[in-house]
Amino acid sequence: MSSRFPLDPIETASVDALRALQLERLRWSLSHAYENVAHYRRKFDDAGAHPSDLRTLSDLAKFPFTTKADLRDTYPFGMFAVPRERIVRIHASSGTTGKPTVVGYTAKDIDTWANLAARSIRAAGARPGDMVHVSYGYGLFTGGLGAHYGAERLGLTVVPFGGGQTEKQVQLITDFRPDIIMVTPSYMLAIADEFDRQGLDPIASSLRLGIFGAEPWTNEMRREIEARMGIDAVDIYGLSEVMGPGVANECLETKDGPTIWEDHFYPEIVNPETGEPVADGEQGELVFTSLTKEALPIVRYRTRDLTRLLPGTARTMRRMQKITGRSDDMMIIRGVNVFPSQIEELILQRPLLAPHYVCEIDKDGPLDRLTVRVELKAGEHTDGSAAAGASAALEHAIKSLIGVSCRVKVEPANTIERSVGKARRVLDRRPR
Repeated sequence: MSSRFPLDPIETASVDALRALQLERLRWSLSHAYENVAHYRRKFDDAGAHPSDLRTLSDLAKFPFTTKADLRDTYPFGMFAVPRERIVRIHASSGTTGKPTVVGYTAKDIDTWANLAARSIRAAGARPGDMVHVSYGYGLFTGGLGAHYGAERLGLTVVPFGGGQTEKQVQLITDFRPDIIMVTPSYMLAIADEFDRQGLDPIASSLRLGIFGAEPWTNEMRREIEARMGIDAVDIYGLSEVMGPGVANECLETKDGPTIWEDHFYPEIVNPETGEPVADGEQGELVFTSLTKEALPIVRYRTRDLTRLLPGTARTMRRMQKITGRSDDMMIIRGVNVFPSQIEELILQRPLLAPHYVCEIDKDGPLDRLTVRVELKAGEHTDGSAAAGASAALEHAIKSLIGVSCRVKVEPANTIERSVGKARRVLDRRPR
């Protein structure tokens, strides 16, 4: 058995061959959406755009954006391009307005997803014979089943644990000795804390590789996880409206941002305020158009993720810079734009502080007030000048480097609620 899985030929094809395939598939996808989804047909007609107008890839900019509002307005199945009887799987993301965004898959869509999740796990450094411990949530959330099907498609052994039961997670990692864990980065830290609580050395575990996604995380967080667990940590990207985990993945040999699987998803970066496309290399909002999806073709979907497109390195396909923030995660404090990832980066530079934190926003009279609650590392104590010094130093760094005044509350270890899925970093209590 070889030490590596072979690459798909398209991963190392020429850029010209890739662009030709994208154009062919994009023409099909736009026609499929226009002919089979009344909502898309109305939007295209209102914008004066027809699938026949697409002659080059740049012509995609003539077509309207899709947002979460489109999926909610057509809830539950109004965006499906095939009869409901052809749908073999339904997933949904949690709805902040009471209605989730619903996504359907045909049998071919599920097959494509499994192949791309497998491609992602292979790019992350999986080897034949590996065992994968899946701690993403199963159910309507796409993380658990997406990782599961991808690992099985690759021929790996899957432990379908899901989220929660942290004590038992550590027990089974210790007993089963998996090589790979797939989980949110914030929950990986909770698992590391549980190793410590049980008197076990996390570095001595069998884990070699962690594939982390479902929430923004910084390179500082990567270094923290790698140091605590003694593993390689790579980034997987996906979102339910586009497919699920496996839209893009970092390659182990470079760790320089997720490679987008451009043979199935066409990326753009647009100015988040104007919607105008920007050039590769410029920062903006990530937009995706699906090229092969049958059940729910997605046209110019605004992800709200902020990044930039970069040339391919380990693969022909373009990379995106590691996503560390979203336009809808941005806090505006007294006119200053603040992202949780900026605060996380400063926390991780302080040896006394653990990477468990939450940003709380309320009002102090007419003014916004930001409080950052953060924990001391296990074994440290809040009674003493060290904690006070860490608090003052972090307040100063946030003021001088981010430009906003805040109050930092340093709390004992294990005080801040742990998330078993996506971490909730911001609690905005300001009156609407």
